Amino acid sequence: MDQIALYQRRRQSLYGWMLAAPALILLTIFALIPTVTTLWASFYSKGTVRRPSAFNGLDNYTSLIHDPAFWTVVWNNALYAGITIPFSIAIALAMALWANASIPLRGVVRGAYFTPTMLPMIAAANIWLFFYTPGLGVIDSITGLFGLPPVNWLGQPQTALWSVIVVTIWKEAGFFMIFYLAALQTIPPDFKEASAIEGAGRFTYARRVLIPLLMPTTAFVFINALINSVKLIDHLFILTKGGPNNATKLILYWIWEMAFAYFDRPHAAAMTVLILLFLGAVAIFQFRVLDKRIHYR
Repeated sequence: MDQIALYQRRRQSLYGWMLAAPALILLTIFALIPTVTTLWASFYSKGTVRRPSAFNGLDNYTSLIHDPAFWTVVWNNALYAGITIPFSIAIALAMALWANASIPLRGVVRGAYFTPTMLPMIAAANIWLFFYTPGLGVIDSITGLFGLPPVNWLGQPQTALWSVIVVTIWKEAGFFMIFYLAALQTIPPDFKEASAIEGAGRFTYARRVLIPLLMPTTAFVFINALINSVKLIDHLFILTKGGPNNATKLILYWIWEMAFAYFDRPHAAAMTVLILLFLGAVAIFQFRVLDKRIHYR
């Protein structure tokens, strides 16, 4: 009997490894190996034909920190994330509340909110490029009716990054709305009825019942929005290419520029490692702090 039980356990273990093998292989090829090679490359200097790359320790990281462009890009990305994340979440929640209400043509409203999400970022950037065209775009055509002069929205540092932020919020809010809409449909209507019986108004119900119950969804959306604020660069190639004067250059675009425009792959690898460390810290914070505070059991 012991041999039969041992055989059954080995057989189940083999089945488990067979089921997990495809995911493990893909993670190894596309995540683990690139991460290790990037970390290794960040400790070597830039190689040339006459002078091969050599191990230089933390020199790449030190030169990055002392580079003024590094802090410009970090500030741009921090401002970009600090505006796009809360506004995208707030607009997504508002759209979900409206789309979940008993209104006429509710399906049409949901489709209209979700339509920007279905567009590729390149297509969305081209649409907004038409809006931002100085003198001929939709925005300047409307402001011109009130006698306002045309504005080069993407061509001046004062407005370029804000224009990119608007595109991102327009694109992301509809995607996050789907998660809030799904979460709202899981909340029993008895909670609202009980709140009404107790004399609670809409604001009190939203503050004391609705928003706390939506906190797990908000945490999930926040993490996704934070990751998107680091990885979304498609629209920059169409709208600004990081300009003017590095006003819209974000971290991932700068990494691409260093690696493929200037062929400075060691510094690009070092910057990538810094991003991975930051995202790892965010993940630890989520699992160690947020999950314990917002999930109700």
